Amino acid sequence: MKTPRGTSGKSGTSAKSRRRGYLDGQMLIAMPAMMDDRFSRSLIYVCAHSSEGAMGIVVNHPAANINFSDLLVKLNVIPAADVIRLPTSAGGVKVMRGGPVETERGFVLHSADFFIENSTLPIDDGICLTATIDILKAIARGDGPASAILALGYAGWAPGQLETEIQGNGWLHCAADPELIFGSDTGRKYDKALRKLGIDLGMLSSEAGHA
Repeated sequence: MKTPRGTSGKSGTSAKSRRRGYLDGQMLIAMPAMMDDRFSRSLIYVCAHSSEGAMGIVVNHPAANINFSDLLVKLNVIPAADVIRLPTSAGGVKVMRGGPVETERGFVLHSADFFIENSTLPIDDGICLTATIDILKAIARGDGPASAILALGYAGWAPGQLETEIQGNGWLHCAADPELIFGSDTGRKYDKALRKLGIDLGMLSSEAGHA
């Protein structure tokens, strides 16, 4: 596994220079008829959206057989002998399959009480993205953000691609909230997001309209 280095996105722009896209900070909800198996029943937090494309993190698909403490050891953040000394907050960090792009890189979505100059990207409503090893070290020390998830990989769209998929009934979208991003019950996040739109999954057809 490669050590996470720097924030990443299709646009490659800094937080200060990039223009806010209308889907920045929104949740994408895959329609039940989503044909791409990689995104079946996915809930994605959109980190960047512009005319140059879009980038987001899947927040409801846990990475199989990977936990945060093991990952810290694998990345040489801590020695194996120190796992037992990790703060309780570190044990609560869930590892997600963030998307099919650069799956060996780590991206941490976290609350805005933690910030690294020139590394942390503020997104919206107190949510930030950091993809450097320093945030993992801070979490291991107990100095990290109050809320965080670690995603391996991300979802990316070429210019106009996400808009086309939304128009083709591939995705719904709703406002994000901390529970949808950081909530411990990952298995229910998808249904909770639909309920924010007043939708019962059992009644939703593949021809549903857009949020």
